[in-house]
Amino acid sequence: MLQTLIFSLVLVWWDKRQDQIEGNVKESMTENPLITLITREMSLTLEQVARTAALLDDGNTVPFIARYRKEVTGSLDETQIRHIQERLAYLRNLEARKDTVLRSIAGQDKLTPELEAAIRTATTLQQVEDLYLPYRPKRRTRATLARERGLEPLAEVVLAQEVTTGTLEQHAMPFLSDQVPTVADACAGARDIVAERVAEDAEVRRRVRQQTHEQGLIASTLADPAADPQGKYRLYYEYAERLGAIPPHRVLALNRGEQEGVLRVSIQAPDEKYIAALQRRFVTNPASIFAEEVRMAVADGYHRLLAPSIERGLRRTHNETAGEHAIRVFATNLRHLLLRPPLRGRTVVGIDPGYRTGCKVAVVGPTGKMLDTVTIYPHEPQRDWEEAKAILRHLIEKHSAEVMAIGNGTASRETEVLAAEVIDELGRCAYVIVSEAGASVYSASELARQELPHLDVSMRGAASIARRLQDPLAELVKIEPRSIGVGLYQHDVNQNHLAQALDAVVESVVNYVGVDVNTASPALLRYVAGINRRVAENIVAYRDEHGPFRTRRRFLKVKGLGEKAFRQAAGFLRIPDGDDPLDSTSIHPESYPVVERLFILMEVRGEKPDLAERVRRLRAEHDLSTLAELLDVGEPTLADILEALSRPGRDPRDELPPPILRRDVLKIEDLQDGMVLKGTVRNVVDFGAFVDIGVKQDGLVHVSEMADHYVRDPLDVISVGDVVDVRVINVDVERGRIGLSMRL
Repeated sequence: MLQTLIFSLVLVWWDKRQDQIEGNVKESMTENPLITLITREMSLTLEQVARTAALLDDGNTVPFIARYRKEVTGSLDETQIRHIQERLAYLRNLEARKDTVLRSIAGQDKLTPELEAAIRTATTLQQVEDLYLPYRPKRRTRATLARERGLEPLAEVVLAQEVTTGTLEQHAMPFLSDQVPTVADACAGARDIVAERVAEDAEVRRRVRQQTHEQGLIASTLADPAADPQGKYRLYYEYAERLGAIPPHRVLALNRGEQEGVLRVSIQAPDEKYIAALQRRFVTNPASIFAEEVRMAVADGYHRLLAPSIERGLRRTHNETAGEHAIRVFATNLRHLLLRPPLRGRTVVGIDPGYRTGCKVAVVGPTGKMLDTVTIYPHEPQRDWEEAKAILRHLIEKHSAEVMAIGNGTASRETEVLAAEVIDELGRCAYVIVSEAGASVYSASELARQELPHLDVSMRGAASIARRLQDPLAELVKIEPRSIGVGLYQHDVNQNHLAQALDAVVESVVNYVGVDVNTASPALLRYVAGINRRVAENIVAYRDEHGPFRTRRRFLKVKGLGEKAFRQAAGFLRIPDGDDPLDSTSIHPESYPVVERLFILMEVRGEKPDLAERVRRLRAEHDLSTLAELLDVGEPTLADILEALSRPGRDPRDELPPPILRRDVLKIEDLQDGMVLKGTVRNVVDFGAFVDIGVKQDGLVHVSEMADHYVRDPLDVISVGDVVDVRVINVDVERGRIGLSMRL
């Protein structure tokens, strides 16, 4: 009774909070130019962006907003909501930076109305920094020293170019001193000041930056042959490509070659062309006696200050762009990897291959429970091949195991031969090669020690490999996402951005699939919307102490899981065998009253039999808008409720192709041109995809071999985990390279 009262109070609190959010929406729609800008950029309505921003500012998570606030946002998806979130953060940071810059310039008594307006209307941080550059506190430069020596008035005269008579000596003589002993010194100091003025002009920087991006080349040469003994960077020993056209993966390749000391990378621009254009801009009076001084200052300012700064900025911008692209590719690959279908109800023999230390073998039951462990030594130096086969046969028969999961690391393919022989002798069972990326990270983690306290580190790896096959999502969330290894150059990109992006992917997938609250580990629970690591541990502790959750209302008993967290998490936490069948669905508790009204409409009583059929009939008799009006609910929410009722217990991963179970071994020497094979996509990169076809090396499907039409982005046609038919087009046994084609 008390729980029901608390639950009702929570619903009342939600209603009040929605009224507060509505007030914030109206205020932001009338007063916030940032909302207007995002609306224009994304081609959305002002109300959609304002409502979404208000929900985000109120602490709602992206999965919750996307799934349970469709009426509020106009059914924006997660990608759109995250973009609003990121853009809003950027623009707010931009406004804060503008305020800081304006205060700094005003403190120097140099803020003019024109400069303030230019800063206020700037739309990027780069524009703000360009405008701030002349006023930014900086280290002592040649121009700084010249100003300290009293040469700024002379620089003003030089730049004005109003004098057409007399000599340089006559105008420079008044500025001579102990620190400026000669006319040449005075003129040089004045040129230094003019050169800095030219290099710090915001419009000049913008135009040179833009033209260098469009017309410049990024070039590389060999810096140290000894640093590249295998010739990995041979393509880039003498290389040049237009800066504006270079693809992200080549930018990252050049960066890595430069970091490893193999390459020397630079940006080449038509310098003389740019200098001539700048001289025409700044030499306003060719008849002036100072015209040549300005020409010299412009050339010096370009070579010494402007060009190096622009090159550094463009390299940084391209590196950031390439890094963000690599992160997006990694995130996309990770999403597809996490969504690979589980192999339910199977006992799996996990094998972590090795040579000298042997192969670690762990038998894991259908629920993930450890059943048996052993170490076998089939490879060098022991070579106890027959004994290893006998042990595997015994384990398979003893536990009725149906599949062996073999890690893809050292000695993987040799162990595959062992597994194939065991399968042939038994006449049953199968095997799968499983990526073991990150398994060692998990094995040494505190979580692994808590889950498998009686196993040593290496044996935990074998258990993890087996569990990855049983449920990839539940096992992979235990590993830091960046260690999973389905990207390219992931160690070269901004690690904070990478971690944030990958965490967002894991959060999205976990909430998309849903979590069984009575079996999930803390590592899985912490990715549920609204739940942090501490609350996840508290959920497991409460479950261990009080037994399985029977109803979602019991979540409010968990320490640290208050009303706000409950609202975010409740719909994503499932109770398959609880007291209320609705608790096993994706229907949020706030919609239970709607479901009760729906049941009355469908004349459902008691055990609610044949719900799927009744929903089908109801949809045939009424259109969605009519039903929504009858039930006093939004159409998107009603559509989701009907979908959940018609497919109870649905796991979206089950709709994807299952892993390929193999029984025999294929060697690279067995491959022939034209052979058609079935394979699993292991990784997708800008230039193609790597596919496991059952031999030691993954084959490469180049982007040009993915379809009969032009493919701009491999991710448009293929994803990690896809099962595809491929044709062998070339085999290089010596180099271990396999070329594949999807153009069958």
